[in-house]
Amino acid sequence: MGRLDGKVALITGAASGLGEATALRFAREGARVAGLDVHAAPRWDEVADAAPAASFHVADVTDEQAVAAAVAAVLDAHGRLDVVVNYAGVAGGGPVHMLALEEFRRVTGVNLDGTFLVCKHALAPMIEQRSGSIVNIASVEGIEGTEAGSAYNASKGAVVLLTKNMAIDYGRIGIRVNCICPGFIDTPMFRSVMGGFGDVADRYRDQHKLGRFGRPDEIAAAALFLASDDASFVTGHALVVDGGYTTGMRTELSDRLGLT
Repeated sequence: MGRLDGKVALITGAASGLGEATALRFAREGARVAGLDVHAAPRWDEVADAAPAASFHVADVTDEQAVAAAVAAVLDAHGRLDVVVNYAGVAGGGPVHMLALEEFRRVTGVNLDGTFLVCKHALAPMIEQRSGSIVNIASVEGIEGTEAGSAYNASKGAVVLLTKNMAIDYGRIGIRVNCICPGFIDTPMFRSVMGGFGDVADRYRDQHKLGRFGRPDEIAAAALFLASDDASFVTGHALVVDGGYTTGMRTELSDRLGLT
């Protein structure tokens, strides 16, 4: 028996990385999974093998009509919507004085506006059902700053507070809203960003107190918890899943004390 048996779940950013890993985990846990991404999903057959009712929708989360149509398609197919996980996102930023307004809007448009639009249209059936679980994806960069992070930091910090606002507004009608703040996870997007920065990636890895980057399946496991009834008394929470990245500064004193 799966932890999401009978649940209908919409996962954005499902074509690769964290979204793909979560779609597969949810399918294996009994959910009827609908994926959404601006790109086609080359490996969606693996999800469909685990959940024969799985479907995939190509849509841009910044296009309200496309988002509304995708949600409507899920409702037409399944009659309800129980879980939404908002992974769709892009990287980007830079020092503020060097950042074009168009780039700032591109990043915040996908990461924040896209999250808002998916939530907006997913909430209608959840309100009618008087039940649902929404999991937004923020970042450790949404709870503390990073060098040259401007647009990305701003967008993910806003997602954290949007999550808390929604938890307040919809909790009394049975809708839980939480977010995950991942550390640096080994995904295609992360590798594409860090590939041009040499040893910077090694420095980020070393700031994770477990000594490694995270895996997509580890974020999928956190999303599963928040989406499931195991988290029935959890709402408005920003769950940090970061291998200790935000715990504090590591000076290597522990090495000198023989702890490694």
